[in-house]
Amino acid sequence: MIIAAAWAGKRFAVLGLARSGAATVRALLAGGAEVVAWDGDEARRSPSLRLRGEGRGEGASSTTSPATPPLPTLSPMGERALVFADPLTIDLTGFDGIVVSPGVPLNRHPIAQHAGDTPIIGDIELFAQARGELPPHKVVGITGTNGKSTTTALIHHILDQAGVPTRMGGNIGLPILAQDPLPAGGVYVLELSSYQIDLTYSLDCDVAVLLNITPDHLDRYAGFEAYAASKARLFAMQSAGHAAIIGTGDATSAAIADTLPHATRIAVPADAPAYGPALAGPHNAQNALTAIAVCEALGLDADTIRDGLRSYRALPHRMAHVADVNGVAYVDDSKATNPDSTAPALNAFQRIHWIVGGLAKSDDLDACRPGFGNVVHAYTIGTAAKRFAELLAPDLPVTIANTLDEAVKLAATAARPGDTVLLSPACASFDQFSDFEARGRAFAAAVGALA
Repeated sequence: MIIAAAWAGKRFAVLGLARSGAATVRALLAGGAEVVAWDGDEARRSPSLRLRGEGRGEGASSTTSPATPPLPTLSPMGERALVFADPLTIDLTGFDGIVVSPGVPLNRHPIAQHAGDTPIIGDIELFAQARGELPPHKVVGITGTNGKSTTTALIHHILDQAGVPTRMGGNIGLPILAQDPLPAGGVYVLELSSYQIDLTYSLDCDVAVLLNITPDHLDRYAGFEAYAASKARLFAMQSAGHAAIIGTGDATSAAIADTLPHATRIAVPADAPAYGPALAGPHNAQNALTAIAVCEALGLDADTIRDGLRSYRALPHRMAHVADVNGVAYVDDSKATNPDSTAPALNAFQRIHWIVGGLAKSDDLDACRPGFGNVVHAYTIGTAAKRFAELLAPDLPVTIANTLDEAVKLAATAARPGDTVLLSPACASFDQFSDFEARGRAFAAAVGALA
């Protein structure tokens, strides 16, 4: 794991004990800190810290419990280094930090007021604090509304194929603090959500990337401008001379690029080719062009980058082919949790039976409209089922299916050989599933049941 001697003798509160929270507690304890830890799920509050759960993706979070008794006075170091107690019930004066899950909504969670002058941080900030004690390395930070996971995984893959020591973390894969430090010359590739950037103050990326900005997560911000400003902070934390790479396909990102004269601007031509078997479509062209620019900034040659692009394979739940049943292709795009991320999938196939819905992040599907001509029939699910059916009915046939299982059955009955049944929900999953991965697995199980 990654630890820092600088944490020794300090006190931290950790709120949320899913994967990243559990890794944070272990790293802090190993670094010699005292920790007050809490999660609303009693099963995660284990003295052995054998914690389960998933603390990434769309923002898995943990809540506090007002019934927790006050914290006893902490003993000197070496005695009772870990205490389970709700931070809201104790005096946080003198603590060195409150580490929260990115899923904790600071704009409405009481910890923001209760913290007083104690800084509220995330595990990425702890990683930033530990960097000075790690072997010489570089960090690539990737943010944006859509495409972060694919671009992060693609950069990591190219580096790995090139023989460069590399770790992938942040909003993807294992928590970064749980991973072993890289040897000298290694590269940490971090997917960073706006929530994680909000909780980070000293992450100086050697290469910082912004893919795009479209409306999303606005329940956590005062408005779209505040959301965009959160993304832009990734560049404000950089030292002079470090590389900035920005996609300019939307006006907001282009405006941020205008404030950074040294930035490499990524513009995708209309006739952009596919850069590899798993990188078809204009959205993947941006991901690939960005990955190329990052790897060039890290010193890789063109042939090495090209080989990595060709050998890359798509991430699970991102336009991933699940099966062919009776000549019909079933595609899992559960990672598409907003309309902008669904739009590319609707343009990637013809004769689509579209499964859409869940916990809506917006009141419209306008970003998807250019692909409506490829949709044979839509099947709406989740809490957005009725609203989305009303939105789609003027443009294409639609059925309210309510559940994913029912939608798969209806689509299978209607589809003919050569058609594609596409799960691309344009919604979060939390109304019916624990996360987008669980939704994708449920889709695969429903498809498997057809046989």
